[in-house]
Amino acid sequence: MAAPSKHVVFDVVGTCVSYEAFYEAIEARLGEKLRANHIGTRIFGYAWMEAGEREYTYLSLSGHYVKCFDCLHAVFYRTLWQAGIPEPRKFATDEDRDYLLACYRTLKLRPGIAECFARLRNAGFTVWAFTAGDTPRVAGYLAAGGVDMPEENFVSCDTIGIGKPEPSSYKFILDKFKREGEEAETWFASAHMWDSAAAKRNGFKGAWVSVWEKEPCAEIFGEMDVVADDPVSMADKIIAF
Repeated sequence: MAAPSKHVVFDVVGTCVSYEAFYEAIEARLGEKLRANHIGTRIFGYAWMEAGEREYTYLSLSGHYVKCFDCLHAVFYRTLWQAGIPEPRKFATDEDRDYLLACYRTLKLRPGIAECFARLRNAGFTVWAFTAGDTPRVAGYLAAGGVDMPEENFVSCDTIGIGKPEPSSYKFILDKFKREGEEAETWFASAHMWDSAAAKRNGFKGAWVSVWEKEPCAEIFGEMDVVADDPVSMADKIIAF
């Protein structure tokens, strides 16, 4: 009997690529003005991303799928308002927003991602990418970092019109393995605990790397099969599991 096929599905944005280029752009463009209003650039950037991703998720759950990047575009001024800016459209401009979003398209790979993928592939795993972002942008992050991801192994929520963490989004990926007609060992790897936990509840083994969130908050998400501090260690732990 043939050995089970082995797969690791990676989230990309935040997991394989860092947000640092985005934070640096906020600092360069609006940092001085934000600090004059007692607002840190990192917490503003975090709030903006989190607000955009929340609206993206809620829209998908309501049956009205909107691309994640479009949600980020829409909530810029709202986030400034919530941060304490009384007149956001006098504080910043559409040009500021568009510049920052353009910089978001230039995010760089996290250290160790290429070696992480290589170790998994050398151990017989097929590596996949599953992202809420649009394919040209997110696939571009990997390509710019010199990491190979075959087109057939790259899946965007935009393609299926369902956002993570809806259970059916993970089922879509699992069904790809089932169509192979054989048993499969399937892992989902992310730096977002909500993502790894949702995947684990829906048929995957769960791996989480602490490079983004630092704290796993297992008391609300549950325990993962693998927890690691960096991508290479995560690969090694998956292989050894």
